Amino acid sequence: MAYLKPPWFVAKIFNKFAMATGVGNSETLTVTKRGSGLAQHIPVVVPELNGVKYLVSTRGESQWVKNVRADPRVTVGSTPYLATEIPVEQRAPILAVYKPKAGRVVDGYWRELPEDADHPVFALTPAG
Repeated sequence: MAYLKPPWFVAKIFNKFAMATGVGNSETLTVTKRGSGLAQHIPVVVPELNGVKYLVSTRGESQWVKNVRADPRVTVGSTPYLATEIPVEQRAPILAVYKPKAGRVVDGYWRELPEDADHPVFALTPAG
């Protein structure tokens, strides 16, 4: 699986800013790290299609994706969810809703990772 590692500035500065301010329609995703069991916090843009919310990995096979696969219990903001991975052949309509919501900042990721298979997608089912 492909993965685009974020630059230092994004990982250490911008992500914290995005989670604190909600810039770019971002919300905070909290997952459990599969090795340590500690919480991992990531800013995400959560598209909604036909009443279902989704997580989309713009950078491909990221650590948060691996963590969600290991433990699908996640939180977006303060709402708990169960995440279920969407098969590649069902991702296109979700990605079509995601890209405009996320904005032009994600265009570069799709230039480098152009296939739907490059972007894991998870449906969120409320777990409350």
